[in-house]
Amino acid sequence: MLPVHWKADSTADWEIARASRAAALPGVDMAGFRIRGDSPIELRAIPHPAVTVAVEFGDRPFDIYGASGQLRSESLAAGLAFSAFQVRAEGVECVQMRLSPLVAHPVLGLPLAELSGSIIALDELWGRDTPRLRERLHHARTWPERFALIDTELLTRLRAGRPVDPEVAWAWRQIVASHGRARVSDLAARTGWSRQRMWSRFGSQIGLTPKRAAMLVRFDHAIHGLVRGNTPARVAADGGYADQSHLHHDVRAFTGTTPTAAANEPWLAADDRAWPTLGGAA
Repeated sequence: MLPVHWKADSTADWEIARASRAAALPGVDMAGFRIRGDSPIELRAIPHPAVTVAVEFGDRPFDIYGASGQLRSESLAAGLAFSAFQVRAEGVECVQMRLSPLVAHPVLGLPLAELSGSIIALDELWGRDTPRLRERLHHARTWPERFALIDTELLTRLRAGRPVDPEVAWAWRQIVASHGRARVSDLAARTGWSRQRMWSRFGSQIGLTPKRAAMLVRFDHAIHGLVRGNTPARVAADGGYADQSHLHHDVRAFTGTTPTAAANEPWLAADDRAWPTLGGAA
């Protein structure tokens, strides 16, 4: 595994280390970031159909600005469908994890409804274990060593946590596999649950209603189509949107900006380098 070096703009050099998918836990994708420049970098974080966890180990905290206020921390956890937020940092060294909600529910130790749309310091969930993990990451000499430390931490928590209901897990996988185009009205019927029970259990454990989850997955598929250079008309048609205005509405809702501006964000441009084989947060 060799780090990828990339100049995202004229001011910052990125080193991105990719974790071997064979070594990672199912439902977990990891990448290491070392970003250097002559001045602090500012990025817009774009929602993704996974719970995002970042642990900084270079003693350079993130400054996070969003609709819910400002947060300064060396670690963060962002729930599904968080509002786009700005990250300002200097000399970043961190491991970022994308956790399927099926894994995040037991690993983080809380129903994801309590994290939905929020960005909080990981310390609030893991307590003193977070600074201890940061210290171990700091002293590790290579990216594979750091990824192994994260794997061990996540596996321990996964085994101790309470899993998602099988019916909820099946519904989530159907939504992801269809790129958000699954008929959510059929999901409950196919599990044998009532619609009310499905909506309640899914919302508590995943953090979104099935309809909102489908919107997020469809948006993610669409925005990466725009990043690859496809026209909005083609992306709207491929994604099952009624027209371009509906695509524009969803992009604005999840990113706070236009499709053209969002597609040029370094946060999204880094995806193919950090997670080049990512097939969705299933």
